[in-house]
Amino acid sequence: MSPTRQRYCFLCVLCALCGYKPLQEIIKSFSPEDEVEPTNNKEESIGMGKKNSTESTVPDTDTYMQGLLVTNPLQEPIFRRAIHALNLPLGSRGLDVGCGIGLQVMLLAEAVGPAGHITGIDLSPEFLIYARSIAEKTGISEQVSFQEGDMNNLPFDDATFDWVWSANCAGYAPGEPLPLLKELARVVKPGGSVIIIVWSSQQLLPGFPLLEAHLNATSSGMAPFARGTAPELYFPRMMGWFRRAGMEEVTVRTFVGDVCAPLSQEMRSALTALIEMRWVDVKGELSEGDWAEFQRLCMPESRDFILDLPDYYAFYTYSMFRGRVSR
Repeated sequence: MSPTRQRYCFLCVLCALCGYKPLQEIIKSFSPEDEVEPTNNKEESIGMGKKNSTESTVPDTDTYMQGLLVTNPLQEPIFRRAIHALNLPLGSRGLDVGCGIGLQVMLLAEAVGPAGHITGIDLSPEFLIYARSIAEKTGISEQVSFQEGDMNNLPFDDATFDWVWSANCAGYAPGEPLPLLKELARVVKPGGSVIIIVWSSQQLLPGFPLLEAHLNATSSGMAPFARGTAPELYFPRMMGWFRRAGMEEVTVRTFVGDVCAPLSQEMRSALTALIEMRWVDVKGELSEGDWAEFQRLCMPESRDFILDLPDYYAFYTYSMFRGRVSR
């Protein structure tokens, strides 16, 4: 999830020079309702304990994918800056764990250049169908590949990749992180990197800090974590996870995005979708007054919809953790 349009960064210049089609231009014309035929590549049918599964692991997949597409204008500028900061070697081979519909795979492919290669892996075969379609429309099908698979049991040999990347997936959900971090490190060559980037904060309701704090304290606002989770299992403690997994030179860097009025229609749609995705089914956890205020400020049909403020301003952050696999 997550704004400002600093799209003309160094990576965009590389994109133009190398002949890549701009990703956001592709996305504008793309919809989950597009008819896409699944591939029959046997190499890409490795499942998560259930081979050749065609059953989606995400409920209402089309709605979820539409949310990813609509909110991409908020996410893409931050991901571009984060990837640029990594200085990934040209010609390197990388793995995107939990690649979804492949939006970051395309950005990573731009960063490593035509001689590099990116593999995307995800549990959902539906996501991968659309990822392949986006790759084809973006013009980089030969530089990327996609496989169905489980990040906890990656279908790759040891030391296969130069680096591994995961956005809003690996390490983000609650649970014991050490086995997962070790599994990610297993498929990386000695001296290579494991990179995990996660949505880490936001301020979307300017002038209403108490309401936003209450919303963030709901089950939806805290997701993917839950009350009772041990403090050391929350992702801000991820530097310790990397060290316990045996990695070195562990670093973290936070990237900030912001947006302010006047809002383009594209950005307005992205923020509306983000608010809808951020605080779901919160009525039962709010006071009567907070629920009324939430409806007044966060419903597009309300005459007091927060995005209509002439001085609207919001910001959000992604935090990127990186560790080197021991030589």
